[in-house]
Amino acid sequence: MPDVRRVTDALRRWAPILKVLAVLWVVLAMFMAIPLLILIVEGEPDAMAFGLSIAIVLAAAALSWLVTWRVPISLKPWQMFVLTTLSWVTISGFASLPLALGAPQLTLTNAVFESVSAITTTGSTILVHIEELSDGLKLWRGIMQWLGGIGIIVMGIAILPFLKVGGMRLFHTESSDWSDKVMPRTGGIAKATLSIYCGFTALAALAYYLGGMTPLDAVVHAMTSLATGGFANSDASFGAYAEQPQLLWMGSLFMLCGALPFVLYIRFLRGSRLALVRDQQVQGLLLLLLIVILALTAWRIGQGSAPFTSLTHVTFNVISVVTTTGYASDDYSAWGAMPVVAFFYLTFVGGCSGSTSGGMKIFRFQVAMLLLRNQLRYLIHASGVFVSRYNNQPLTDDITRGVVAFSFFFFLTVAGLALGLSLLGLDLITALTGAATAVTNVGPGLGETIGPAGNFAPLPDAAKWLLCAGMLMGRLEILTVLVLLTPMFWRQ
Repeated sequence: MPDVRRVTDALRRWAPILKVLAVLWVVLAMFMAIPLLILIVEGEPDAMAFGLSIAIVLAAAALSWLVTWRVPISLKPWQMFVLTTLSWVTISGFASLPLALGAPQLTLTNAVFESVSAITTTGSTILVHIEELSDGLKLWRGIMQWLGGIGIIVMGIAILPFLKVGGMRLFHTESSDWSDKVMPRTGGIAKATLSIYCGFTALAALAYYLGGMTPLDAVVHAMTSLATGGFANSDASFGAYAEQPQLLWMGSLFMLCGALPFVLYIRFLRGSRLALVRDQQVQGLLLLLLIVILALTAWRIGQGSAPFTSLTHVTFNVISVVTTTGYASDDYSAWGAMPVVAFFYLTFVGGCSGSTSGGMKIFRFQVAMLLLRNQLRYLIHASGVFVSRYNNQPLTDDITRGVVAFSFFFFLTVAGLALGLSLLGLDLITALTGAATAVTNVGPGLGETIGPAGNFAPLPDAAKWLLCAGMLMGRLEILTVLVLLTPMFWRQ
């Protein structure tokens, strides 16, 4: 009886998690069917790989649902932590099946690395001769990143604020008609966000097609631009269109659209026309981009590059790195020492909270500057009382504690991952920038191996697994994963 009771209790605790996972797996299988249909029409042998992958995913979903179908879905806080992590891990695992079973015949390590990079919208790749892949696999790479992009937005709106590791609470401004109703109405907001995300993707695909891309390239680049993922259909990344500046400017625009808070798009559509302009986070991101783009453009012109060409490529690559997209239109590591250092710093920034971007997010830097300013004031006026405000709201202890804790563990994670990579024989530049680009979900690192003109294929398998862990931790805001490692968490 005690054993039966323990099994029953365990099932009751885990059933809601398994039930939600089953639904997510079914959605993944539905999206797998899209490239499957294309491959069947084209008569490609990869169709068998997708068919078998769909069968495996649906079998796992059916088993999970049969075990838990009588249990209602009612998630407690600890279950949301577990579900958040398990959903990304399992979906990444299942999404790797077509890559392992299909034409590339990737090893388990390489297939998982590619899928984790896609689902987390990192954009690092181990594939070469991407142009030779079947249309179905090219589309699947884009779909994986597109799903990861919408997934992080919904998680950022619905889950991370509750877990006190995200920054979405900063969007509760008095000027909004639904300022304090964001959390109770997450279902409606998620639907509106999905509509906007799909609308932007369709608009980007049309613009890319009219700009000169093939229909398949237009669709894939639209999905990976809005997801700020960076997968392209060429080994040269977006450099395949380096001689078509109109496409580079379109790419810059759509990457930026993906890096802005989707909640503000909803407010704009609901009548708050100045929502984007007034937001402190958006202002900070645009100001940073303007300063860096002007500085690096002046540097490139000083080296003898043509002004318009310099402005085009600098704008594209700076936005790509800051938004953590990871496209490259040129090998910026060959621009000189100053740009290389600048791009390394930009790797950590990220876009806005509530967007598809990774990185630390611009709001954390802004909050840190407010805390620093207050600390300097206290040194001068020890008895003073200073209230910091962000987006017309006073900064709460929850937000400041979250920023400090996240920032500390963020850099600790990068440092620990870099140390692990160096122990595997990687050089300093590869280890350090590889760790940074994984945790920030940017994609390319620096150096000859994993730089903008390189590839992650030469790295040892152990290094790829470490980078997978780094990509997942970075995408899940680190603390969401670390809390699972504490004994206190499992005593609940």
